Amino acid sequence: MFQRLRDTVHPTWHLTAACVGMVVGATTAFWWPHASDWYWYVAGMGVLALCMWKHRRYFVIIAFGAGAMIGLWRGSVDRAVVETYTALFGQHIKVSGVIAEDVELNHFGQTNIHLSELGTGNTALVGHVWVTTKGNVTLQRGDLITVDGKLTPGFGSFAASLNDARLDTVSRRSGGDPFLVVRDTVATNIRETISEPAASLGSGYLLGQKNSLPSDLAEALKIAGLTHIVVASGYNLTILVRLGRRLFEKISKYLAGMTGVALVLGFAGIAGLSPSMMRAGIVSLLALWAWYVGRTFHPFTLLVIAAAITVMIDPSYAWGNIGWELSFAAFGGVMLVAPLLQAYFFGTKRPGTIRQIVGESVAAQLMTAPIIGVLFGQFSVVAPLSNLLILPFVPLAMLLTAVAGIGAWVPGIGSFVGYPAQALLDTMIWFIHYFAALPWAQVSGVISWWLVGVWYTVIAVGCWYMQRRTGYQLRKASVVE
Repeated sequence: MFQRLRDTVHPTWHLTAACVGMVVGATTAFWWPHASDWYWYVAGMGVLALCMWKHRRYFVIIAFGAGAMIGLWRGSVDRAVVETYTALFGQHIKVSGVIAEDVELNHFGQTNIHLSELGTGNTALVGHVWVTTKGNVTLQRGDLITVDGKLTPGFGSFAASLNDARLDTVSRRSGGDPFLVVRDTVATNIRETISEPAASLGSGYLLGQKNSLPSDLAEALKIAGLTHIVVASGYNLTILVRLGRRLFEKISKYLAGMTGVALVLGFAGIAGLSPSMMRAGIVSLLALWAWYVGRTFHPFTLLVIAAAITVMIDPSYAWGNIGWELSFAAFGGVMLVAPLLQAYFFGTKRPGTIRQIVGESVAAQLMTAPIIGVLFGQFSVVAPLSNLLILPFVPLAMLLTAVAGIGAWVPGIGSFVGYPAQALLDTMIWFIHYFAALPWAQVSGVISWWLVGVWYTVIAVGCWYMQRRTGYQLRKASVVE
């Protein structure tokens, strides 16, 4: 047994363990933020370097500990600075910051704003602040604003909140955000050739722009379990990357790879770097690199590397960011659970489009249902059926919407080229409302955190059992092929 522990293993084992440790450490810093001294980071990096050099099996556990030290240090640094907000709670202050994501109107007619790059007076602040203010839907991502209001404790990954704040100043960079200009120009062209609400749905598919959706359609998408198709997420990006790779692969592998990278960076710039978009971008870039050099990533390794990178960039993602949690849970379902389900129930036969969509939809729901149950107390029962009917046509809808948007630049043919997209999108909207209106489409039920632990334990044991029975190699799964 001791000799087995001394055997050498591939360094990806140590890398995977270290990344898991970083996520665990950064998360732990929310409750124990006492490792902000530099020596935690230095010690963690030193031990990790030793683990990566020796490659011994028993160093896998030590690599986890080293990663935990690094993650704990990174989280503690941010927690120590975020604590500066505590002294300001209850005070009426002015806060300046950059709008990090598209603003949205809530049910009360207020504008919801996500602020980052913060400061008050001459003091720089870290973290994110949630702001609600009345009216002014002309605000854009990237605008520098100053708001005045009463600072209160935040929620999730937000360090603080400013509710009913007064908007003092707004400034916009010269020329604006070039990616935002492209997105808004394309969205305007789409609306010239496609009527609402189909135009907003098409923009959601193609551009990840969900803030323009009518409230009734947005609610129907949520009930039907289809919100993921109109936000900047891995699904939209995967379609674009796979399309680019397949179009140019026969011409040049280098061209196909660079096209994929350009699509990832371009889509991220247009849609904005939300937590789910950051996860999707990192995963796609890593998968493209592995495909280009002829290597494969184990999906779990890919998952935890992306998670570690995101929490090292911003530890607050691990402190309650719902989008971050759901994005990684859904990705884990698609890349880990779904292939094992296919192998266990259908053997080695490659799944067709319908079977793959059903399997991935069920797997993603299995992984996200506990989080949704704890946070929202609702489950979409109709999601597998609605995804089965809608998802196969999303790539075509994206293509037709793009054609309609480009056609708006050609005089005289704009309305003509928009007809196919209009017909398809209108049909999809009808089915979305139909599924959402079913009396059994959604059920309610709040679950506790201990049940979440039991749920994921059962899934983990089930995956282990299916892998043992089928011998399926998860390395075969890829997000770009």
